[in-house]
Amino acid sequence: MDKISRVDVEDFLFMEAELLDDWRLPEWLELFTEDATYSIPATDLPADASPDTSLFYVADDRFRLSERVKRLMKRTAHVEFPHSRTRHFITNVRIFERREDELLVSSAFLVYRVKDGATDTFFGGHRYRLAPHGDSFRIREKRCLLDTDGLRSQGRVSIIL
Repeated sequence: MDKISRVDVEDFLFMEAELLDDWRLPEWLELFTEDATYSIPATDLPADASPDTSLFYVADDRFRLSERVKRLMKRTAHVEFPHSRTRHFITNVRIFERREDELLVSSAFLVYRVKDGATDTFFGGHRYRLAPHGDSFRIREKRCLLDTDGLRSQGRVSIIL
């Protein structure tokens, strides 16, 4: 674990962003462990809030995340067909804790989504739990902490942040 550098983590997060922007969601899903979680807490919650006791925009385990990916890839997902154009920017990547079998990582994100002549902006911070896997990583947890007051201008989160 001590040999893993911030650059290694950055390369992985940049690759994840590229998969999302290219709508290669089935490949993106393969980055997650079988016990993984993906969550987006409401904007008025603390970073460590639990989906068991608080309202989250998204609180997916691996199975629900796979169902979300299947749904988003179908033509019947009217909110995302045709797919939005997105651009994920990842910055300020930091390994803030090294554990025996995982890294705790934070980053800042900015995501632009263009659909039907409108541009939505999402920004905030990611919190990851990454498990080494060969010469790369697998995501055990991805939490997207939005820095907006709410989703009034966007109305919803229909893309993967």
